[in-house]
Amino acid sequence: MKDIRVSALVLLHPLEPLLLMVRKEGTTSFMLPGGKPEAGESTEATIIREISEELGLTLEAGQLSPLGTFAADAANEAEHRVIGDVFCYEGLPAELDVDRINHQAEIAEAAWFPYAPMPADDAERQFAPLTRLQVIPALAERGLLAQ
Repeated sequence: MKDIRVSALVLLHPLEPLLLMVRKEGTTSFMLPGGKPEAGESTEATIIREISEELGLTLEAGQLSPLGTFAADAANEAEHRVIGDVFCYEGLPAELDVDRINHQAEIAEAAWFPYAPMPADDAERQFAPLTRLQVIPALAERGLLAQ
């Protein structure tokens, strides 16, 4: 099994128990926004760059806090495991319109989804194992999810 290293971001809706997730072109799995590092790039620099490319948002490094490093089967690539350095963001980027999410680059769709509980997977839409099995429990354990 091959490993894929990524940085990923948790953005929670300010008013509802919802988590922002994205779906890449040609896939059916929703996952946290983020992506792979470029050569020599730190995990923080990766997430700042990826969020700018995918969602057009400017993140302030001082508002990022590490949630942890997690591993799970890759959502869209068979025989691969994703290792994600996951960050939370304090507040929301100023330019984020929570009612209309801008998506760009290879992102086909961005949407808010409930996290307690997450919707069931079906033929048209699945949720990445890293998010469902690792990140949501870590957020709950740290008391970061709205009740």
